[in-house]
Amino acid sequence: MAAGVRNERPGRVPGSGRGRRKAVLVAAAGALAVSAVAVVVPSAFADEQLGAGTALQHLPVDEALLGHVEVGEVVELTESLTYADTEESAVLELSEPDAGYVKVHFERLLLTGGDYVTVSSPDGEESHRYDESAIDQWAASITGDTAIVELHRKGGRVASEALGAVIDKAAYGHSEDVLDRIIDDKTDEARTPESICNTDDKKPSACYESSYPDVVDHTDPVARLLIDGRILCTAFRVGDGNRMLTNNHCLSKTWEARRTEVWFGYDCASCEGGKRTNPIKVEGSRVLATSRDLDYTLFTIDDFDAVRRFGSLTLAAEEVERGHAIYIPQHPAGRPTEIAMDSSVDGGNCVVKNPVYDGYVEGSDIAYYCDTEFGSSGSPVLSRDTHEVIALHHFGGCPNSGVNATLIEREIRDLIRIEDELADSQCRLRLCGANSAHMNRKPPTARVERC
Repeated sequence: MAAGVRNERPGRVPGSGRGRRKAVLVAAAGALAVSAVAVVVPSAFADEQLGAGTALQHLPVDEALLGHVEVGEVVELTESLTYADTEESAVLELSEPDAGYVKVHFERLLLTGGDYVTVSSPDGEESHRYDESAIDQWAASITGDTAIVELHRKGGRVASEALGAVIDKAAYGHSEDVLDRIIDDKTDEARTPESICNTDDKKPSACYESSYPDVVDHTDPVARLLIDGRILCTAFRVGDGNRMLTNNHCLSKTWEARRTEVWFGYDCASCEGGKRTNPIKVEGSRVLATSRDLDYTLFTIDDFDAVRRFGSLTLAAEEVERGHAIYIPQHPAGRPTEIAMDSSVDGGNCVVKNPVYDGYVEGSDIAYYCDTEFGSSGSPVLSRDTHEVIALHHFGGCPNSGVNATLIEREIRDLIRIEDELADSQCRLRLCGANSAHMNRKPPTARVERC
């Protein structure tokens, strides 16, 4: 079964102006039911433009022109590590020559107290531990072509020797060279508009560390998404709390978020490329709000403390004008962070080409000629002046475009503010050392800092 990347390039429908597309993930049979329900937000933008009670008209999309690009292959397996194998540990190696990553899927994981399973690289440099029983769960991916799965036991008798891990499939990622060839071939077949406008002016973030350190600092909150072991998008932290923003066409349901891997700190070590930093990988947790009209999804992640240090971005509340200088940190084709800040089309800096442009609905987007690729969907478009997010990138076509961030901010500001206030309260408690046993004492002086 082949995997696919969300194709951010639109198809064109004759007579409709600029075409648009929507790709939908299909739930796997037997997925666990979830109690959390996302808020599907009615578009405030639609009310302002069309009037209350008016049906919102979506621009037509030619689905036949919307291709998918394989980023890996999902292989069916019948492997298991059970308590019948050994009293202390059992080991399984999964390998595919030249694979870019290996991602293991557990059909079921049944463990007794104190026992656990690890999925690791052969050298042990990357390792992920699973202590709790689960059904239909992807493990975090292992970079490289081999993953070692090990069942660790305390020993002793157990109620059933059928306990342990059952592995029913694994996703093997294509190497970067193979992926580049597939993308080029698919582009030629589909003949869709390019998202690289004229020449590719994107550069690894390391290229700007000396010349534009403030720009590079604002790439830290930008994360790479690997959805369901095979689909690539980009996302970023917004606000001080546990909030992530990406496109609705990348994921829109909590079960999709829980099958999504979120990589922070995935960068090239130098401008020339080569060695890459080891990312911090966490999992998606819950979808809080989503909108097809404005193509956004706000979601949370697990193990938030592990990535808090990467900081966050702020959605702009003010409109921008034509010619405003911008940049886009992104993970094109799943590669380490690259920044689109220069534009050969614009003759220098990337700038806003049109502050009012068509998205899924009329006039929702901001257009620009900054270069993007497959996998860049969900990237923040940032102001060079304020470093605020002015748009949420989602479409290619040259000009490329992103949803106006002011429209998104109006819909989710309360969800962000609530989390920010909670984070600030927890920060104050930590700084002041407050607890009930010290309420009658003079509190220590807190340092003035943000968590």
